[in-house]
Amino acid sequence: MYQADPNRYQEMEYRRTGHSGLMLPALSFGLWHNFGENNKFNNMQQLIFTAFDHGITHFDLANNYGPTPGAAEINFGKILHQDLKDYRDQLIISTKAGYEMWDGPYGNWGSRKSLLSSLDQSLNRLQLDYVDIFYHHRMDPETPLEETMLALAQAVKSGKALYVGLSNYDGPTLQRATELLDDLKVPFIINQNRYNLLDRTVEKNGLLSSVDDLQKGLITFSPLAQGQLTNRYLDGIPADSRIGHDPRFLNAKMLTSDKLAAIQKLNTMAVEHGITLAEMSLKWLLQKPEVTSVLIGSSKPDQIIDNIGVLAIADLTPVELAEIDHILAPIIK
Repeated sequence: MYQADPNRYQEMEYRRTGHSGLMLPALSFGLWHNFGENNKFNNMQQLIFTAFDHGITHFDLANNYGPTPGAAEINFGKILHQDLKDYRDQLIISTKAGYEMWDGPYGNWGSRKSLLSSLDQSLNRLQLDYVDIFYHHRMDPETPLEETMLALAQAVKSGKALYVGLSNYDGPTLQRATELLDDLKVPFIINQNRYNLLDRTVEKNGLLSSVDDLQKGLITFSPLAQGQLTNRYLDGIPADSRIGHDPRFLNAKMLTSDKLAAIQKLNTMAVEHGITLAEMSLKWLLQKPEVTSVLIGSSKPDQIIDNIGVLAIADLTPVELAEIDHILAPIIK
């Protein structure tokens, strides 16, 4: 029987989520990859145990994580039920709905029907009565925003979610959604968006400034740009890499010669400062005052431990931050 490390909370930093009472670890664990039907269950267990043993209390899922969709929730639910049920009140478990999940016209986007049906399915797969955070996974231009927000309100009112979040929203839509959720007295506390050295979309679409103005939390995913901000691709594309065997979210065309040249310069800078490119990339995000938590993913337990080590690294100086932006200026988006 798994027993959690009694010292697990000593090395992790915890941050308040916006203007709420909920504390999240500076690093959270995402199950977007490595928890599908093609992954070994024992390795999944070791990933979850390693994360929790080192103070990572927040585990992030979505209804469509797999492959196949739903597989990550099923596998995490088994681990939770078999090994972690005694620690449920020390865990923050989140899931999302809003992408295509099942056949027909009711399996995606933001309708009340889709979101609430999906939440029920997620709870069944997770073997839970409630999740701590339930997100709308992306903006839906074809559903009135009021309907989507009412569905999130119902999720909380029914006791199936403690808090709600929004994922992949822009600044203006976030502000309108916040007004609606405030009127409904819904505990909306957090946004989830892609943000890393190579992708600054949240800086340009108003999301980052809106999060700050509205006192909402921000949790970021793809901090290492699907492995681009590591030493993985510095000398080409390995056969066992994500590009090599699962190009759904990262393919060879994305790794342009200009981008690779910039990444190599960043790597040189990191090495000169005695850290890795991945550590520098994570530290850059963790220093952002708007960022509550950074979602990491992993295929091996050692990678989790390495990522947690970034918390002990000194902050990047203003000169170093300026140098990073100078290197990335020609390719940044």
